[in-house]
Amino acid sequence: MSKHVLIVGGGYVGMYTALRLQKKMRRQLRSGELEITVVDPHSYMTYQPFLPEAAAGNLEPRHVVVPLRRILPQANMLNGRVVRLDHARRQAAVRILGSGEEGPEEIRTLSYDVLVFCPGSVSRTLPIPGLAEHGIGFKTVAEAIYLRNHVLTQLDIAASTANEETRDRALTFVFVGGGYAGVEALAELEDMARDACAYYPNLNASHMRWVLIEASGSILPEVGPDMGKWTVQALRQRGIDVRLQTLLKSAERCHIVLSDGTEFGASTLVWTAGVKPNPLVKKTDLPVDDKGRVKATAELTVEGVENAFTAGDIAAVPDLTKPGEYCAPNAQHAVRQAKVLGDNVVASLRDRELKAYKHAYAGSVASLGLHKGVAQIYGIKLRGLFAWLMHRMYHLSRVPTTNRKVRVTADWTLALFFKREVVSLGSSLERPREEFELAARKD
Repeated sequence: MSKHVLIVGGGYVGMYTALRLQKKMRRQLRSGELEITVVDPHSYMTYQPFLPEAAAGNLEPRHVVVPLRRILPQANMLNGRVVRLDHARRQAAVRILGSGEEGPEEIRTLSYDVLVFCPGSVSRTLPIPGLAEHGIGFKTVAEAIYLRNHVLTQLDIAASTANEETRDRALTFVFVGGGYAGVEALAELEDMARDACAYYPNLNASHMRWVLIEASGSILPEVGPDMGKWTVQALRQRGIDVRLQTLLKSAERCHIVLSDGTEFGASTLVWTAGVKPNPLVKKTDLPVDDKGRVKATAELTVEGVENAFTAGDIAAVPDLTKPGEYCAPNAQHAVRQAKVLGDNVVASLRDRELKAYKHAYAGSVASLGLHKGVAQIYGIKLRGLFAWLMHRMYHLSRVPTTNRKVRVTADWTLALFFKREVVSLGSSLERPREEFELAARKD
């Protein structure tokens, strides 16, 4: 009888699982003995470590995403969101993308035999006044593109206005969260904005105010305390205001209030203070831990459940290199778990023994702008140009498909000979019908 594998989530884990099944189960797929369905709102996978470079204009945004329909020709791609999952009955309810907007809502019920549950994580927010209205995250390519256009638009506003308060607010950029996403996004965008100031005769880099807010006493814990301290010093030398052990208290009407009593206006507020499991977990009958993550075994199966697998940010996977602890929700683990999970799904379909996931932490790399970086790999500490090169080489080796590797390399090569573009398409992309509506307006 035919087996149906349902993959919830088209991120790194979901994509690699489908790729592994395509490669190792070709005969079964062609004969109809196996069917694969991937459910995700988007028909592409985003390689998130490259989002800061896409936001800074070092990479073309389309080159940091992988088209799922192209690389998964033998899988059924269903664009929508799972709204309910009953694994006991092997059924999932999917709200189809676009349904309910201009017509009736369409909910499709899918039956399956094997589940791969990997919808990923979402931004972890707090009930801070004004945050929901004025903040933006940094987890998607759309957010990266928006921030690039937004920062450049703020420079346009500052260069054009005669109002000093408006100018100061436009030139103030606040990032909350001192992890990878926050530090890399701030560093890359500040580097881009600094270059862009050369095209504004009445602006210079000293007019801008970049603020990094972190609740703990350090940033980038993944690279170690020494490299974290060096990064703080390096950012401060660039004029970036790094506030440790500080909380955001309010952001109402673009007025920032910090726990240390500081208040100022800012038109840009980026929230990167951690992630939490996808809310979809609450709409399933899968076992979860006290943090809302799906309980997993070392073999990446769902604990106590048959024919169900999980990995990535959504899963509490035991770290076999540190007994009693769990794997951190980062890209390094997700990349490696994806391959093991894919092989284990194949092994389960062939009634073979599953392999446990075990990965000793190799270290971390982070970009701090063009030609600047920090890294700690196998205990070796790197900073500056060498760390930046290591960051690029590592992620180039990890970005999926040869097509994307070549395109990313081409972008970097062209950047050696040409300056990056500093054109903002903000209003044009955010309100594409504005000009048409203006033309159609009756005087």
